[in-house]
Amino acid sequence: MKITDLNATTVTVPLEAPLRHSAGCHWGRFVRTIIEIRTDEGISGWGEMGGGGESAEAVFAGMKAYLVGEDPMQIESLRWKLCNPTGSLYNNRNQEFAAIEFACLDIIGKKLGVRACDLLGGALRERIPFISYLFFRFPNEETGIGGESSPEAMVQHTRDLVDRYGFKTHKLKAGLFPPGHEVEVMEALHAAFPEDGLRIDANAVWSVETGLSVAQALRDQGLEYLEDPCWGLEAARRLRQLSGMPMATNMSVINFEQLASNARDPAFDVILLDTTFWGGLRNAWKAGIVCEKMQLNSAVHSSGELGVQLATMLHLTAVLPNLSYATDAHYHHLTDDILVGGKMQYVDGCLPVPLGPGLGVEVSRDKLDQYAELYQELGGYPYDRDPSRPDWYSVWPERNWADPKAAGLI
Repeated sequence: MKITDLNATTVTVPLEAPLRHSAGCHWGRFVRTIIEIRTDEGISGWGEMGGGGESAEAVFAGMKAYLVGEDPMQIESLRWKLCNPTGSLYNNRNQEFAAIEFACLDIIGKKLGVRACDLLGGALRERIPFISYLFFRFPNEETGIGGESSPEAMVQHTRDLVDRYGFKTHKLKAGLFPPGHEVEVMEALHAAFPEDGLRIDANAVWSVETGLSVAQALRDQGLEYLEDPCWGLEAARRLRQLSGMPMATNMSVINFEQLASNARDPAFDVILLDTTFWGGLRNAWKAGIVCEKMQLNSAVHSSGELGVQLATMLHLTAVLPNLSYATDAHYHHLTDDILVGGKMQYVDGCLPVPLGPGLGVEVSRDKLDQYAELYQELGGYPYDRDPSRPDWYSVWPERNWADPKAAGLI
Protein backbone atom coordinates (compact mmCIF):
# COMPACT_ATOMS: atom_id res chain seq x y z
CA MET A 1 0.00 0.00 0.00
CA LYS A 2 1.26 3.48 -0.88
CA ILE A 3 0.24 7.01 0.07
CA THR A 4 -1.10 8.82 -2.96
CA ASP A 5 -2.28 12.13 -1.52
CA LEU A 6 -2.53 14.31 1.57
CA ASN A 7 -5.16 17.02 1.93
CA ALA A 8 -5.23 19.55 4.77
CA THR A 9 -8.31 21.57 5.70
CA THR A 10 -8.43 24.23 8.39
CA VAL A 11 -11.68 24.47 10.31
CA THR A 12 -12.97 26.61 13.13
CA VAL A 13 -15.64 25.21 15.46
CA PRO A 14 -17.49 27.52 17.89
CA LEU A 15 -17.24 27.25 21.66
CA GLU A 16 -20.15 27.92 23.99
CA ALA A 17 -18.16 30.93 25.27
CA PRO A 18 -14.58 32.27 25.04
CA LEU A 19 -12.19 30.39 27.36
CA ARG A 20 -9.66 32.44 29.32
CA HIS A 21 -6.28 31.10 30.42
CA SER A 22 -3.03 32.38 31.88
CA ALA A 23 -1.45 33.18 28.51
CA GLY A 24 -4.51 34.65 26.78
CA CYS A 25 -7.78 33.27 25.47
CA HIS A 26 -9.54 30.95 23.06
CA TRP A 27 -11.57 33.64 21.31
CA GLY A 28 -14.87 31.79 21.14
CA ARG A 29 -13.72 29.02 18.81
CA PHE A 30 -11.08 26.40 18.19
CA VAL A 31 -8.99 26.41 15.02
CA ARG A 32 -7.84 22.93 14.00
CA THR A 33 -6.23 21.55 10.85
CA ILE A 34 -7.75 18.27 9.67
CA ILE A 35 -5.75 16.07 7.33
CA GLU A 36 -6.81 13.17 5.14
CA ILE A 37 -4.22 10.73 3.82
CA ARG A 38 -5.30 8.65 0.82
CA THR A 39 -3.78 5.43 -0.46
CA ASP A 40 -3.66 3.44 -3.68
CA GLU A 41 -5.95 0.82 -2.13
CA GLY A 42 -8.77 3.31 -1.70
CA ILE A 43 -8.36 3.42 2.10
CA SER A 44 -8.04 6.86 3.66
CA GLY A 45 -7.31 7.99 7.20
CA TRP A 46 -7.93 11.10 9.27
CA GLY A 47 -5.60 13.19 11.42
CA GLU A 48 -5.86 16.45 13.36
CA MET A 49 -3.66 19.09 14.96
CA GLY A 50 -4.08 22.50 16.51
CA GLY A 51 -1.79 25.47 16.29
CA GLY A 52 -2.56 28.17 18.84
CA GLY A 53 -5.48 29.57 16.89
CA GLU A 54 -3.69 29.33 13.53
CA SER A 55 -3.87 27.15 10.43
CA ALA A 56 -1.22 24.51 9.70
CA GLU A 57 -2.24 23.93 6.08
CA ALA A 58 0.99 25.37 4.68
CA VAL A 59 3.10 23.06 6.82
CA PHE A 60 1.26 19.97 5.61
CA ALA A 61 1.49 21.18 2.01
CA GLY A 62 5.25 21.32 2.45
CA MET A 63 5.34 17.79 3.85
CA LYS A 64 3.28 16.24 1.08
CA ALA A 65 6.36 15.56 -1.03
CA TYR A 66 7.84 13.52 1.83
CA LEU A 67 4.76 11.30 2.03
CA VAL A 68 3.50 10.50 -1.46
CA GLY A 69 4.78 7.06 -2.44
CA GLU A 70 5.49 5.99 1.15
CA ASP A 71 3.88 3.00 2.85
CA PRO A 72 1.50 4.22 5.63
CA MET A 73 2.05 0.95 7.51
CA GLN A 74 5.73 1.78 8.03
CA ILE A 75 5.12 4.42 10.69
CA GLU A 76 8.49 4.12 12.43
CA SER A 77 10.28 4.61 9.13
CA LEU A 78 8.10 7.63 8.39
CA ARG A 79 8.90 9.09 11.81
CA TRP A 80 12.63 8.99 11.12
CA LYS A 81 12.22 10.36 7.60
CA LEU A 82 10.22 13.32 8.91
CA CYS A 83 11.47 13.91 12.47
CA ASN A 84 15.12 12.87 12.68
CA PRO A 85 17.02 14.83 15.36
CA THR A 86 19.14 16.87 12.96
CA GLY A 87 16.17 17.98 10.89
CA SER A 88 14.26 18.81 14.03
CA LEU A 89 16.91 21.34 15.03
CA TYR A 90 15.67 23.44 12.12
CA ASN A 91 12.02 22.46 11.90
CA ASN A 92 10.42 20.56 14.77
CA ARG A 93 7.78 18.47 13.05
CA ASN A 94 6.60 16.43 16.03
CA GLN A 95 3.08 17.82 16.13
CA GLU A 96 2.64 17.65 12.37
CA PHE A 97 3.89 14.07 12.41
CA ALA A 98 1.39 13.27 15.15
CA ALA A 99 -1.48 14.14 12.80
CA ILE A 100 0.11 12.08 10.04
CA GLU A 101 0.55 9.15 12.42
CA PHE A 102 -3.11 9.41 13.49
CA ALA A 103 -4.14 9.10 9.85
CA CYS A 104 -1.75 6.20 9.22
CA LEU A 105 -3.03 4.31 12.27
CA ASP A 106 -6.54 4.94 10.98
CA ILE A 107 -5.54 3.44 7.63
CA ILE A 108 -3.76 0.45 9.18
CA GLY A 109 -6.72 -0.30 11.44
CA LYS A 110 -9.13 -0.14 8.51
CA LYS A 111 -6.84 -2.35 6.43
CA LEU A 112 -6.55 -4.99 9.17
CA GLY A 113 -10.01 -4.60 10.67
CA VAL A 114 -8.71 -3.71 14.14
CA ARG A 115 -8.88 -0.67 16.41
CA ALA A 116 -5.98 1.69 17.04
CA CYS A 117 -5.85 0.55 20.67
CA ASP A 118 -5.49 -3.06 19.46
CA LEU A 119 -2.36 -2.06 17.57
CA LEU A 120 -0.92 -1.02 20.95
CA GLY A 121 -1.76 -4.23 22.77
CA GLY A 122 -5.50 -4.00 23.31
CA ALA A 123 -7.91 -2.13 25.53
CA LEU A 124 -7.79 -2.54 29.31
CA ARG A 125 -10.96 -0.45 29.69
CA GLU A 126 -13.82 0.50 27.39
CA ARG A 127 -15.35 3.44 29.28
CA ILE A 128 -13.13 6.45 29.95
CA PRO A 129 -13.95 8.93 32.75
CA PHE A 130 -13.43 12.63 31.98
CA ILE A 131 -13.16 15.82 34.01
CA SER A 132 -15.13 19.03 33.87
CA TYR A 133 -12.46 21.37 32.57
CA LEU A 134 -13.36 24.70 34.19
CA PHE A 135 -12.36 27.99 32.60
CA PHE A 136 -13.13 31.52 33.57
CA ARG A 137 -15.09 32.62 30.53
CA PHE A 138 -15.98 35.78 28.70
CA PRO A 139 -19.69 35.99 27.82
CA ASN A 140 -20.78 34.83 24.39
CA GLU A 141 -21.92 38.07 22.75
CA GLU A 142 -24.76 36.33 20.89
CA THR A 143 -26.11 33.91 23.51
CA GLY A 144 -25.02 35.48 26.79
CA ILE A 145 -23.56 32.13 27.93
CA GLY A 146 -20.40 32.47 30.01
CA GLY A 147 -19.02 35.48 31.88
CA GLU A 148 -18.02 33.51 35.00
CA SER A 149 -15.39 34.97 37.31
CA SER A 150 -16.72 34.83 40.90
CA PRO A 151 -16.64 31.73 43.12
CA GLU A 152 -20.45 31.61 43.03
CA ALA A 153 -20.58 31.77 39.25
CA MET A 154 -17.92 29.07 38.89
CA VAL A 155 -19.82 26.76 41.24
CA GLN A 156 -22.98 27.27 39.21
CA HIS A 157 -21.09 26.63 35.97
CA THR A 158 -19.68 23.41 37.43
CA ARG A 159 -23.10 22.33 38.64
CA ASP A 160 -24.45 22.82 35.12
CA LEU A 161 -21.67 20.64 33.68
CA VAL A 162 -22.29 17.96 36.29
CA ASP A 163 -26.01 17.96 35.51
CA ARG A 164 -25.42 17.79 31.76
CA TYR A 165 -22.51 15.37 31.59
CA GLY A 166 -22.08 13.65 34.95
CA PHE A 167 -18.47 14.69 35.68
CA LYS A 168 -17.03 13.73 39.08
CA THR A 169 -13.65 15.46 38.85
CA HIS A 170 -13.15 19.19 38.27
CA LYS A 171 -10.06 21.12 37.15
CA LEU A 172 -9.77 24.90 37.31
CA LYS A 173 -7.68 26.65 34.66
CA ALA A 174 -5.92 29.16 36.92
CA GLY A 175 -3.07 31.66 36.62
CA LEU A 176 -5.39 34.37 35.26
CA PHE A 177 -6.64 36.21 38.36
CA PRO A 178 -4.80 36.98 41.61
CA PRO A 179 -4.00 33.65 43.30
CA GLY A 180 -6.08 34.53 46.35
CA HIS A 181 -9.17 34.83 44.18
CA GLU A 182 -8.53 31.46 42.56
CA VAL A 183 -8.04 29.89 45.99
CA GLU A 184 -11.49 31.20 46.93
CA VAL A 185 -12.92 29.57 43.81
CA MET A 186 -11.33 26.24 44.72
CA GLU A 187 -12.62 26.47 48.28
CA ALA A 188 -16.12 27.13 46.95
CA LEU A 189 -15.86 24.15 44.61
CA HIS A 190 -14.74 21.87 47.42
CA ALA A 191 -17.64 23.04 49.59
CA ALA A 192 -20.13 22.47 46.78
CA PHE A 193 -18.70 19.10 45.63
CA PRO A 194 -17.01 17.61 48.72
CA GLU A 195 -16.90 14.06 47.34
CA ASP A 196 -15.45 14.99 43.94
CA GLY A 197 -11.84 15.22 42.84
CA LEU A 198 -10.30 18.67 42.34
CA ARG A 199 -7.28 19.94 40.42
CA ILE A 200 -5.83 23.37 39.70
CA ASP A 201 -3.66 24.21 36.69
CA ALA A 202 -1.75 27.51 36.52
CA ASN A 203 -0.02 26.76 33.21
CA ALA A 204 3.33 27.38 34.93
CA VAL A 205 2.91 31.13 35.51
CA TRP A 206 3.33 31.16 39.31
CA SER A 207 6.62 31.53 41.12
CA VAL A 208 7.66 28.74 43.47
CA GLU A 209 6.64 30.92 46.40
CA THR A 210 3.20 31.65 44.96
CA GLY A 211 2.72 27.97 44.19
CA LEU A 212 3.68 27.14 47.78
CA SER A 213 1.17 29.62 49.20
CA VAL A 214 -1.59 28.13 47.02
CA ALA A 215 -0.63 24.58 48.00
CA GLN A 216 -0.73 25.49 51.68
CA ALA A 217 -4.08 27.25 51.33
CA LEU A 218 -5.61 24.25 49.52
CA ARG A 219 -4.05 21.48 51.57
CA ASP A 220 -7.42 20.45 53.03
CA GLN A 221 -9.50 20.96 49.86
CA GLY A 222 -9.18 17.45 48.43
CA LEU A 223 -6.70 18.24 45.64
CA GLU A 224 -5.60 15.29 43.52
CA TYR A 225 -2.52 17.28 42.46
CA LEU A 226 -1.13 20.68 41.51
CA GLU A 227 -0.71 20.89 37.74
CA ASP A 228 2.18 22.92 36.33
CA PRO A 229 2.14 25.55 39.07
CA CYS A 230 5.55 26.90 37.98
CA TRP A 231 7.88 26.55 35.01
CA GLY A 232 10.50 23.87 34.62
CA LEU A 233 11.84 20.82 36.38
CA GLU A 234 14.03 22.65 38.90
CA ALA A 235 11.27 24.93 40.12
CA ALA A 236 8.87 22.00 40.34
CA ARG A 237 11.39 19.99 42.37
CA ARG A 238 11.69 22.83 44.87
CA LEU A 239 7.93 23.25 45.14
CA ARG A 240 7.27 19.52 45.44
CA GLN A 241 9.82 19.28 48.26
CA LEU A 242 8.54 22.36 50.09
CA SER A 243 4.83 21.62 49.73
CA GLY A 244 4.64 17.84 49.95
CA MET A 245 1.86 18.11 47.35
CA PRO A 246 1.61 15.69 44.39
CA MET A 247 2.56 17.45 41.17
CA ALA A 248 1.50 16.87 37.56
CA THR A 249 2.74 18.26 34.24
CA ASN A 250 2.01 18.46 30.56
CA MET A 251 4.47 21.32 30.00
CA SER A 252 7.80 20.39 31.58
CA VAL A 253 7.89 16.67 30.66
CA ILE A 254 6.95 16.35 27.00
CA ASN A 255 9.81 14.25 25.63
CA PHE A 256 11.82 11.22 26.66
CA GLU A 257 14.89 13.17 27.83
CA GLN A 258 12.76 15.17 30.24
CA LEU A 259 10.99 12.00 31.31
CA ALA A 260 14.33 10.35 32.12
CA SER A 261 15.42 13.39 34.14
CA ASN A 262 12.16 13.35 36.06
CA ALA A 263 12.52 9.63 36.78
CA ARG A 264 16.06 10.08 38.14
CA ASP A 265 15.23 13.13 40.27
CA PRO A 266 11.44 13.44 40.58
CA ALA A 267 9.79 16.81 40.08
CA PHE A 268 6.38 15.47 39.01
CA ASP A 269 4.35 12.51 40.22
CA VAL A 270 1.84 12.45 37.36
CA ILE A 271 2.80 12.72 33.68
CA LEU A 272 -0.04 14.06 31.53
CA LEU A 273 0.43 12.47 28.14
CA ASP A 274 -0.71 14.29 25.02
CA THR A 275 -1.04 12.49 21.70
CA THR A 276 0.00 15.66 19.84
CA PHE A 277 2.70 17.10 22.12
CA TRP A 278 4.51 13.76 22.33
CA GLY A 279 4.52 13.35 18.55
CA GLY A 280 1.76 10.80 18.15
CA LEU A 281 -0.32 8.14 19.80
CA ARG A 282 2.53 5.62 19.74
CA ASN A 283 5.04 7.92 21.42
CA ALA A 284 2.53 8.88 24.10
CA TRP A 285 1.88 5.17 24.69
CA LYS A 286 5.63 4.46 24.89
CA ALA A 287 5.98 7.25 27.46
CA GLY A 288 3.13 5.72 29.43
CA ILE A 289 4.92 2.37 29.50
CA VAL A 290 8.12 4.07 30.73
CA CYS A 291 6.04 5.72 33.44
CA GLU A 292 4.59 2.34 34.41
CA LYS A 293 8.05 0.80 34.80
CA MET A 294 9.31 3.79 36.80
CA GLN A 295 6.25 3.82 39.07
CA LEU A 296 5.05 7.20 37.82
CA ASN A 297 1.34 7.81 37.38
CA SER A 298 -0.11 8.61 33.96
CA ALA A 299 -3.08 10.62 32.83
CA VAL A 300 -4.10 12.02 29.44
CA HIS A 301 -3.89 15.72 28.59
CA SER A 302 -6.11 17.78 26.31
CA SER A 303 -4.73 20.35 23.90
CA GLY A 304 -8.12 21.52 22.59
CA GLU A 305 -9.45 18.69 20.47
CA LEU A 306 -12.11 17.93 17.94
CA GLY A 307 -13.37 14.38 17.48
CA VAL A 308 -10.39 12.99 15.56
CA GLN A 309 -7.85 13.81 18.24
CA LEU A 310 -10.35 12.90 20.94
CA ALA A 311 -10.49 9.44 19.41
CA THR A 312 -6.70 9.14 19.75
CA MET A 313 -7.00 10.19 23.40
CA LEU A 314 -9.62 7.49 23.99
CA HIS A 315 -7.45 4.81 22.39
CA LEU A 316 -4.44 5.93 24.46
CA THR A 317 -6.43 5.99 27.69
CA ALA A 318 -7.80 2.54 26.90
CA VAL A 319 -4.35 0.90 26.84
CA LEU A 320 -2.44 2.59 29.69
CA PRO A 321 -2.03 0.11 32.55
CA ASN A 322 -1.03 2.81 35.05
CA LEU A 323 -3.87 5.22 34.31
CA SER A 324 -4.71 6.76 37.67
CA TYR A 325 -6.84 9.81 36.93
CA ALA A 326 -9.82 10.93 34.86
CA THR A 327 -8.92 12.31 31.44
CA ASP A 328 -8.76 15.99 30.49
CA ALA A 329 -10.85 17.33 27.60
CA HIS A 330 -11.99 20.68 26.27
CA TYR A 331 -14.57 18.78 24.25
CA HIS A 332 -17.65 19.66 26.32
CA HIS A 333 -17.06 23.36 25.59
CA LEU A 334 -17.65 22.82 21.86
CA THR A 335 -21.04 23.49 20.31
CA ASP A 336 -20.51 20.93 17.51
CA ASP A 337 -17.98 18.57 15.96
CA ILE A 338 -16.89 17.54 12.47
CA LEU A 339 -17.77 13.87 12.98
CA VAL A 340 -20.53 11.95 11.27
CA GLY A 341 -23.31 11.92 13.85
CA GLY A 342 -22.07 15.03 15.65
CA LYS A 343 -20.42 15.20 19.05
CA MET A 344 -19.65 12.11 21.08
CA GLN A 345 -22.04 11.84 24.01
CA TYR A 346 -20.95 11.61 27.64
CA VAL A 347 -22.76 9.16 29.93
CA ASP A 348 -22.05 9.48 33.66
CA GLY A 349 -18.98 11.56 32.87
CA CYS A 350 -17.54 8.89 30.56
CA LEU A 351 -17.01 8.33 26.85
CA PRO A 352 -16.73 4.89 25.24
CA VAL A 353 -13.65 3.82 23.32
CA PRO A 354 -14.69 3.78 19.62
CA LEU A 355 -15.57 0.33 18.33
CA GLY A 356 -14.87 0.78 14.62
CA PRO A 357 -11.57 -0.06 12.90
CA GLY A 358 -8.70 2.41 13.01
CA LEU A 359 -9.59 5.46 15.04
CA GLY A 360 -13.22 4.38 14.88
CA VAL A 361 -14.58 7.78 13.86
CA GLU A 362 -15.47 9.26 10.49
CA VAL A 363 -15.34 12.91 9.48
CA SER A 364 -18.48 14.37 7.95
CA ARG A 365 -17.46 16.06 4.72
CA ASP A 366 -20.45 18.38 5.01
CA LYS A 367 -19.33 19.46 8.49
CA LEU A 368 -15.75 19.77 7.28
CA ASP A 369 -16.89 22.10 4.51
CA GLN A 370 -19.18 24.05 6.84
CA TYR A 371 -16.46 24.79 9.38
CA ALA A 372 -13.82 25.36 6.71
CA GLU A 373 -16.07 28.10 5.37
CA LEU A 374 -16.41 29.51 8.89
CA TYR A 375 -12.63 29.59 9.19
CA GLN A 376 -12.39 31.47 5.90
CA GLU A 377 -14.91 33.98 7.29
CA LEU A 378 -13.38 34.44 10.77
CA GLY A 379 -9.72 33.54 10.28
CA GLY A 380 -7.40 32.67 13.13
CA TYR A 381 -6.93 34.30 16.49
CA PRO A 382 -3.94 35.05 18.74
CA TYR A 383 -4.15 32.34 21.40
CA ASP A 384 -1.56 34.14 23.54
CA ARG A 385 -3.42 37.46 23.80
CA ASP A 386 -6.35 38.63 25.92
CA PRO A 387 -9.05 40.53 23.99
CA SER A 388 -9.96 42.54 27.09
CA ARG A 389 -6.34 43.69 27.64
CA PRO A 390 -4.93 44.57 24.22
CA ASP A 391 -1.56 45.79 25.55
CA TRP A 392 -0.98 42.84 27.89
CA TYR A 393 1.19 39.80 27.30
CA SER A 394 2.21 37.15 29.78
CA VAL A 395 5.58 37.34 31.55
CA TRP A 396 6.53 34.49 33.89
CA PRO A 397 6.31 34.50 36.86
CA GLU A 398 3.11 36.44 36.24
CA ARG A 399 2.36 39.52 38.35
CA ASN A 400 0.01 41.45 36.10
CA TRP A 401 -3.21 39.62 36.97
CA ALA A 402 -6.54 40.19 35.28
CA ASP A 403 -9.23 41.93 37.34
CA PRO A 404 -12.03 39.49 38.25
CA LYS A 405 -14.46 42.41 38.66
CA ALA A 406 -13.90 43.35 35.02
CA ALA A 407 -14.14 39.79 33.75
CA GLY A 408 -17.27 40.39 31.68
CA LEU A 409 -15.78 43.21 29.63
CA ILE A 410 -14.28 42.59 26.20
